[in-house]
Amino acid sequence: MMPLPTMMAAPPSDRTTQQHAALHKAAQQLEAQFLAEMLKSTSVVAGESAFGGGTGEEQFQSFLHQAQADRMVEGGGIGLAESIFAALTRRVAG
Repeated sequence: MMPLPTMMAAPPSDRTTQQHAALHKAAQQLEAQFLAEMLKSTSVVAGESAFGGGTGEEQFQSFLHQAQADRMVEGGGIGLAESIFAALTRRVAG
């Protein structure tokens, strides 16, 4: 009896791999931006500041929110990036 040929999927091309990496990064950035906005809206109310308040804190608080959101995404996030990535790859493949 002859062995059946194995059906192997073609390995993804370098272009496809690069495209998927770019799409995944964009999806993560979008999730981080979403989380930063959520952190901003749940931030401590004016006057009850963690660092003493003032103009400096108001100006740089968005950087703190973005850094926190970036770390959240690096830690797995809330799954939004994966959903966005899946939708983008379906759209590109379709």
